[in-house]
Amino acid sequence: MSFLDSLRSVFKSQKKLDVEARFERLRSSVSGTMGDVSVVRDRTDGRIVALKLCDPEKFALFEARFKGQGKPTEGQIALEMDHPRVMKTYEAGMTTKGQHYLIMEFIEGPGLQQLVQKRAEDQLRGKRLMLIRQMAEAIEYVHAQGYIHRDVCPRNFICLPGITGLKLIDFGLTVPAKGVFMQPGNRTGTPLYMAPEIVRRRVTDQRVDVFAFGVTAYCVTTFEFPWPSGDTTGRAALQHDTAEAVDILQYRPDLNPILARAIMGCMEPEVSKRTPSMSTFLQQIRSLGPDDSP
Repeated sequence: MSFLDSLRSVFKSQKKLDVEARFERLRSSVSGTMGDVSVVRDRTDGRIVALKLCDPEKFALFEARFKGQGKPTEGQIALEMDHPRVMKTYEAGMTTKGQHYLIMEFIEGPGLQQLVQKRAEDQLRGKRLMLIRQMAEAIEYVHAQGYIHRDVCPRNFICLPGITGLKLIDFGLTVPAKGVFMQPGNRTGTPLYMAPEIVRRRVTDQRVDVFAFGVTAYCVTTFEFPWPSGDTTGRAALQHDTAEAVDILQYRPDLNPILARAIMGCMEPEVSKRTPSMSTFLQQIRSLGPDDSP
């Protein structure tokens, strides 16, 4: 029996979770792509954890796209992940109310999206290279496990206290990097970070994450989008292969040129010209050290 088959058998046999009986809610919910996340105390051991309750309608609609294709659920994918740059998932299953749930580690730190929106220069100064490298390492690991994250953006990275590092979260839109899951039509993700091949409903692969990572690194470095727009819908993402991205050095002329080229290379609209993998990106910036951090 494979590891994935073992996980599925656990899901089938697992007792359904009574959320109210087991957890004390400490903080109100924060909405994510596929559900709400709360900070709770586990009454069984006193541990503080993050509890995600998936929206049944969103979950059903997304999973229906891959009916009969053997796609693992978000919980099954998250339980496979074991890496210091990826949020740890302890348990996943079904609640007594029919919702899929995940119990995850709680990180007492700000979201990367929060820092970008606040233009938190004082908190990010001198730490960006470290954070960008760790983002790349997280995505590289997910790809090595045979998946496409499909929703790489600042919202899906949580920083550790003191901005000493970060972790990738949220596998709600993640799919295996296999042909059946990379066909045209799966137009999901966060629009301003979408690769053109998603927007244009073309065949996709792990390079959609490379593109989204490039946009994320650009935003973290400049507090701006490569394609300035007041529109945050899929319509704005149509610019990604019709308008040239603003060179990152226009916003940050002090940026190390090696890092600048590496970030811009991830955002190439034409897939064949784009940085081919996160491993390649990490090789491109391997010579950079703390003194090169913007």
